[in-house]
Amino acid sequence: MNKVIIIGGGAAGYFTAINAKENNPELDITILEKSGDVLQKVKISGGGRCNVTHACFEPKELVKFYPRGEKELLGPFHQFMTGDTFEWFDDRGIPLKIESDNRVFPEANTSQAIIDCFQKAVDNLGIKVLTNHGVNSVYQQDNKWVINTKEETFKADKLVIAAGSSKKIWELCETLDHSIIPPVPSLFTFNIKDKRLTDLLGTSVPNATVKLVGTNLETSGPLLITHWGMSGPAVLKLSAFGARILAEKNYQYNVEVNWLSRSTNQIVNVLQNLKKKEPRKTIILKSPFEDISKRLWERFVLYSHIKETQNWADLSNKQIESLANELTKGVYNANGRTTFKDEFVTAGGIDLKEINFKRFESKLHKNLFIVGEVLNIDAVTGGFNFQNAWTGGFITAKALAEN
Repeated sequence: MNKVIIIGGGAAGYFTAINAKENNPELDITILEKSGDVLQKVKISGGGRCNVTHACFEPKELVKFYPRGEKELLGPFHQFMTGDTFEWFDDRGIPLKIESDNRVFPEANTSQAIIDCFQKAVDNLGIKVLTNHGVNSVYQQDNKWVINTKEETFKADKLVIAAGSSKKIWELCETLDHSIIPPVPSLFTFNIKDKRLTDLLGTSVPNATVKLVGTNLETSGPLLITHWGMSGPAVLKLSAFGARILAEKNYQYNVEVNWLSRSTNQIVNVLQNLKKKEPRKTIILKSPFEDISKRLWERFVLYSHIKETQNWADLSNKQIESLANELTKGVYNANGRTTFKDEFVTAGGIDLKEINFKRFESKLHKNLFIVGEVLNIDAVTGGFNFQNAWTGGFITAKALAEN
């Protein structure tokens, strides 16, 4: 009987174990989890509802959401994709639903449904789960893997590392000669103190374009003003794709915001038309753009040196240009970052060049498999990191099931 040890009692570890045992019931599988609890990240994901995946069904489109791992995941996504995730959970009595922003959740609307599904499966399949079994060392001896924990020593024919982004696990992988790309934070909001944003907590726009000044990096999507600065999908996406650049800048940087995702010339034309059509109306009283709230509009007007009492007829060309620039290319200084909710994500991990992605197997050691966020793979928010876990776990399981 082949003995398999899986380090990590999270989403990737459980998914790997369940699929491997279903593919080959003869496997003897044990999951080792360092803490007293398992599946904690699943529990808090999506505000406690578990954002299982994202409703993107084309591999070439799906990989674009991964700042690191885009090239490597294309092949794996052709093997196990979003639609397969829907089918996998549906077959186990956990139907999924697509929400308006294309995030996918269990119909039960609670992460406990996913946790219960996994726990039921490991119980039915006879997979052992040992908590409080932090791994201290791993090495090979006589074609076997030797895994030492504080509690006991295990020997295995095949070893899976699925412990997420953990400094201790990365150090463990370095003892196996794997290279670690130094981790830096990803998925964070921008700390911005600017009088244009003061007291506008909760104000949002549906489609802003945010650019990192001095680079070609820009992203679009909803933007939210918070008490510490800016958040929302557009900002989080930029933080993910710019993770390494922002770390190098020590989180001191400028962002340019196009609040309407329209050209400056288009906005100038709108403002000039308003000057002709509504000459006697007071500029500050009403936003002419449905995506810009009255309070936000007031800030932009005043910041463009337009008086509170000024009418459209009195608007100079210089003021029109200033207001159009404020709406389409306003620059904000960011100083620091704030972690997005409880879902701390890092850019970094095991160098992807050292992994065979047809099997998620180490190129350095036969029968060593590495899956999930321990690899230098990460994604924007929206269920993509879980899809990486499901895909990697499924492919690893197929490789484990081979005799």
